Amino acid sequence: MVSFRQILAHGAEMEIYNSELGTSSMTMSFGDRPKLLFLFQWFAVLMGLASAVAALPVAVLSFGCYGAARLLGKVRPLRDAYEFLSRAYNRVLDRLGRKVLRDPRDTPALRLMVSLSLTAVPIFAIQLALGKPRLLLAIAFYLSLYGLKFQRFVRMFSASHLEAHRREGFFSGKCEKVFGRYLEFFLGYFYGNIPELGRTAHVCLHHRENSGPDDTRNTMGYDRTSRLDFLWYLSDNIWTVLGLAPYAYFKAHGDEKNRRRMLGGMARYYAYFGAVFIYDWRIGTLFVLVPLLCMNFINAITAWVQHAFCDPERPEDFFANSVTVVDEVNFMNEGYHLCHHHRASLHWTEMPVHFERIRERMREAGSLVFRDVDFMGLFLELTLLRRMNVLAEKLVPWEPMSHEQRLALLAKRTSLRTLD
Repeated sequence: MVSFRQILAHGAEMEIYNSELGTSSMTMSFGDRPKLLFLFQWFAVLMGLASAVAALPVAVLSFGCYGAARLLGKVRPLRDAYEFLSRAYNRVLDRLGRKVLRDPRDTPALRLMVSLSLTAVPIFAIQLALGKPRLLLAIAFYLSLYGLKFQRFVRMFSASHLEAHRREGFFSGKCEKVFGRYLEFFLGYFYGNIPELGRTAHVCLHHRENSGPDDTRNTMGYDRTSRLDFLWYLSDNIWTVLGLAPYAYFKAHGDEKNRRRMLGGMARYYAYFGAVFIYDWRIGTLFVLVPLLCMNFINAITAWVQHAFCDPERPEDFFANSVTVVDEVNFMNEGYHLCHHHRASLHWTEMPVHFERIRERMREAGSLVFRDVDFMGLFLELTLLRRMNVLAEKLVPWEPMSHEQRLALLAKRTSLRTLD
C-alpha cells in the first residue's frame, strides 16, 4: 500500500499517472511481487478500457431515447396521458408505501423497486427462457436499468446507497423478511453490483476512512482534470467493484466479520456470473458483463467527483474534500454528500435542514458547493471538457470572490498549480 506521505507528495505536483499509486489496491490485494503486479495492472487497464467501451453505446442509447422522449413530450395528448398515468401510479405507491415501508418518506425508493421489478426482471427472465440472445430484449434491458439520460441508474444508486445505511432495510413487518435489502441483494445483480459493496464496503470502509489515504476509492493522488488520470483511476476501481480491494482491506485490518461478509457477497455474485455464462456466453456478455463494466465506469465517475476537490493542506478532512451539489435533479438528496458523511444515519429528507445547521463549519473548512449541476455534469465539466470557467460560475463561495479567485481555488483543490 502506498504510504500517506507518498500520496501527498505525488498529489501536490501530479501531471501524469504514477503506476505505483494506481496499483495500490492491487498491491494490497495480491502482494508486491513484480511479475504478478504487472499482470494484474495490465488486466485492470484492459478492464478500464472495456468499461469505457461498454458504457459508450449504453450512453448513446440512454441519451438518444431521452431526446426522443423530449420530442414526444411536445405532443400534448401524449404528455397529458403520461402525466395522468404517472399521478395515478404515484397515488397507488403512496398508499402501498404507508403499508410496507418502515418510513413512508422512502416511497421514491419503492417506486424505483417496483419499476425495475416490472421491467428489468421479466425482460431478463424472458431472455433466459428464449435461450438465443435477442438484440431488442438487450436494448429494452439497458433502458430499464439506466433509463433516459441515465436517470434510472442515478435513482438506483441513490436508493441503494441509502438502503446500505439502514440496518433493517426499507421494508417493515413480513415484507422485510421477503424483500429485506431488495436493492442490494437482488436487483443489484442486474447492475453488476456485488452484494455487500453497500452494507459492508461502503458503510464500514468508505465511511470509516472518509476518502482518506487508506480508502480504496480515494482520489487524492490524481489530477482530477486529467482524462488520462481518470483512466488509471477507472482501471484501479475494478478491484473495488469486484470486491477484492475491500476484502483485502478488511483482511489487513483484522476485521473478520466484514471480511467474511465480503467473501460471501463475492461468492454469490461470481456464482451468478458463472452460471449465466455457462448457460449461454452471449447472454452472459450482453446481460451480465456489460452491466458490470458499466457499473465500473459510472461508479468510478461518482467516486471521482464526490471527493474531487481535496484541500492539499488538509487531505484527511472530509469537510474539505466532500463536494455538495444542488441541482434540480437531486434524487433523495444525494447531492448533499457532505451532510451524509457528517451524519450518515440522518434521513435523506432532513439533509437540506442539516446543511443549514453545519453551514458555519463548512465555511471554516472551505467546503465546496456547486449549484445547477449534478455529479455527472461535474465530471463532464471538470475532467472531460476541463471547463474550469464553467465550474467557477457554478461555484457558490462562502464569501465574495472574483472569477479569478474562484479559478485559483479550483486549481488548488484539484492538485493543479495556479498559473502566474
